Amino acid sequence: MRFLAPFAALLLAACATTTSAPPPPAPPPTQPVAATVQPFVIAANPLAARAGAEVLRRGGSAVDAAVAVQAMLGLVEPQSSGLGGGAFMTYFDAASGKLTVYDGREVAPAGATATMFLGDDGKPLPFATAVLSGRSTGVPGAVAMLAEAQHDHGRLPWRSLFGDAIRTARGGFTVSPRLGKLIHGDFPENAAPDVRAYFARPGGGLLEAGDTLRNPAYADFVTRLADQGPSALYAGSTAAKIVERLRQDARPSSMTMADLAAYRPVKREALCSPWQGYRVCSPPAPASGVGLQELLGLLERTDIARRGPGDPQSWYLFAEASRLMYADRDRYVGDPAFVTVPQAGLLNPAYLSRRAALIAPSASPEAPAPGDPAGAPIAAADRTLEPTGTSHLIVRDGAGNVVSMTTTVESIFGSGRMVDGFFLNNQLTDFNFAPTDEQGRASANAVAPGKKPRSSMVPTIVLTRDGRFAGAFGSAGGSAILAYVAKAMVASVMWHEPMTQALAEPNLVARGTAFQGEVTRFPPAILAALKARGIDLKPGQGEDSGLTAVMIREGGRVDGAADPRREGIVAYP
Repeated sequence: MRFLAPFAALLLAACATTTSAPPPPAPPPTQPVAATVQPFVIAANPLAARAGAEVLRRGGSAVDAAVAVQAMLGLVEPQSSGLGGGAFMTYFDAASGKLTVYDGREVAPAGATATMFLGDDGKPLPFATAVLSGRSTGVPGAVAMLAEAQHDHGRLPWRSLFGDAIRTARGGFTVSPRLGKLIHGDFPENAAPDVRAYFARPGGGLLEAGDTLRNPAYADFVTRLADQGPSALYAGSTAAKIVERLRQDARPSSMTMADLAAYRPVKREALCSPWQGYRVCSPPAPASGVGLQELLGLLERTDIARRGPGDPQSWYLFAEASRLMYADRDRYVGDPAFVTVPQAGLLNPAYLSRRAALIAPSASPEAPAPGDPAGAPIAAADRTLEPTGTSHLIVRDGAGNVVSMTTTVESIFGSGRMVDGFFLNNQLTDFNFAPTDEQGRASANAVAPGKKPRSSMVPTIVLTRDGRFAGAFGSAGGSAILAYVAKAMVASVMWHEPMTQALAEPNLVARGTAFQGEVTRFPPAILAALKARGIDLKPGQGEDSGLTAVMIREGGRVDGAADPRREGIVAYP
């Protein structure tokens, strides 16, 4: 971590505060304190989880392990996250009980314009066109954020955290079934020259599951990153390559070396609110912690807890509460440096009760209107699209410190552009392409220079009443992340299910007029009952969650799991 001294200017973080909801009125559940703390890593790929566990075995901290996990994920799960992307980390310091959010969200370059995703006809570009353009990439933030957090909370030298990733990149790894499937998937990025070249099979065709993939360019870059710190990305030859690669397009990026050098991660106060006797804490805007907590608050005002997963009314309530939450989240959440985000108003108990009272016996075919919480500005309707990339990891070290971190390159393989062995993000397509609506109202999530696009990422930590770590949750999945995480929390806390069972419960994502979910996982009787209530569930975004989660049960037992839909594991040092 000593490398930060010469780069102090690069990594100074601004602090932003947010208003938390009032403390819980009821006593929370309690757990006997365990004699020892069981450290663990939960990540979406076994190689990444084991790399983190090895760092913990060597005496590293939770943040040290998170650095190693991210370095490996960028190699073995490039469809989801990487060193060319961004991330949010919620960090729990066991000694002080303090929570800190490290915001490594990408930012728009100084030359970005509100209309840069509009075509010559003034209409929003097709999503595939925008994603493959040079303009889709924001200034990456994950590396700078991790360096800042590791400076604050690391125990091992920064340079010692990358060995597994470097060795695996040089020696090669086996393409997993999920990566193999996505290499052959029908995504815009799969047609990009860099994607096809990287995954080309000797003798023709593309790599398949079971093939060996080597990435010497990644090994060389990560070696420099280990030696030089974040300046290996934000200055010098790699930064120059990023700028040049993003200009090679009919719609080139305006990103410059100065934009990369100017990137700063942001430290924020966690946004916390009471739920089921716990305190749920997530990143504030521009992340969507307020959306997750609003959804949990709405559900707490229903009888979903006593009904359980076998009752179709539970899923109906979940769907209708989700629609109300998304209407509010989509309208009001944006970068708080540019727009007013009414987080306190959205979590106000009286407001939550008024919104929950709108849940009718059957679903309206019309999309619910956003509410009018205290402090809400006049804002445009939102039409932001968010694909289902991303990865979530959770780490606890032997001292009880915890990392809950969601990381992403946004879409599958990001923008499809590769530099020095890693893919560049397409995070700026998380902005609303249209800066205003038909009434001329400005979108909270419109593009602006230096602005962070709204994120659905919600790396969450749950605390007991007396401030002890009780659990952590997060997921991949674009805008569906909020529904995925809420489902896992409802199932594991309200329905008291073991975590493996909670994560395996079917996904249901209700947003606007769309009801999507895992129709093959729901019993036919539940699907029929939902249809009778106005919800005709269709296959779609609900099929691709990437949850990792943990609750600390009685006696300090670790009840952790990774989503059975993906390849993750819980690893112990």
